[in-house]
Amino acid sequence: MLEGKNIAIIGLGLMGGALAMGLRRQEPAMIGAYDLDGEVLERALEAGVIDRGENDPEGAADLLGTADLVVFCLYPRQTVAFFDEHMANFKSGSVITDITGVKGVLVDRVLPNLRGDLDFIMGHPMAGSEKEGFGGATADIFVDHNYILVPTPQNKPENIAWLKTVIRGLGFNNIVETSPEGHDSKIAFTSQLCHVIACALIDCKEDRHISDFEGGSFCDLTRIAMINAPMWSELFVTNKAPLLEQIDSFEQSLKAMRQLIEASDEAGLQTMMQSVRTKRVIMEVDRQNKTRQSRQASKD
Repeated sequence: MLEGKNIAIIGLGLMGGALAMGLRRQEPAMIGAYDLDGEVLERALEAGVIDRGENDPEGAADLLGTADLVVFCLYPRQTVAFFDEHMANFKSGSVITDITGVKGVLVDRVLPNLRGDLDFIMGHPMAGSEKEGFGGATADIFVDHNYILVPTPQNKPENIAWLKTVIRGLGFNNIVETSPEGHDSKIAFTSQLCHVIACALIDCKEDRHISDFEGGSFCDLTRIAMINAPMWSELFVTNKAPLLEQIDSFEQSLKAMRQLIEASDEAGLQTMMQSVRTKRVIMEVDRQNKTRQSRQASKD
């Protein structure tokens, strides 16, 4: 898949490090990384995760000039700024992708200025961890997870097909294609709203020992409240309109359940919760079927 290819990872944090580790298994000719933290680059070099590390604009420009595949692992505004600074430095014909959690800003700020000899295929791996930084990186976080691709009419079909092969090689079991608008709307629900709820749940209770009274549900619901505040606050604001729509929808459902409880309407609660259970079971069956199909396709 990556034999003879040079890879550039832009941003060597948790996800950038994990991607470098996963891509290493596909035996590229070289994996280079750009990151402002020189100590992180040294650790990655010593561990054999990368072959080359750069932490200044000149080094980044030189790295880009050799890279066949460039993967952006930066916050949305950082991604835009990097493109603005280094648009002239990319190797002609290179494939570029990203893991940015919001696509609208890239469509508005990057695509209009993209060089015609570059192929920027937007993407989003639906995997991660509550841990932060390169120290928490592991390639195993990708196994059996979803990957979203956000192609545009300008993308070359052969490059999309090649990138899908690379993605499957990382362990992802389901690759979904959608529009930038579809991505930002659905991610506002499945990811950003979940982080909002987890934060609000922790924020509404001051008892630091409340976890002494939890079984598993509280832990499962609030794990992601151990949050990367700078990144998620930027994602929330950058994707404000879709996220506010999802918050409003959630508040309506929460209000409906509150009203049933207030009215001691057990029958109504049972009907609502049975409906919710049915919907969730269907989702899980669909997920398991896709996982089985992906594994069978890999064997074939």
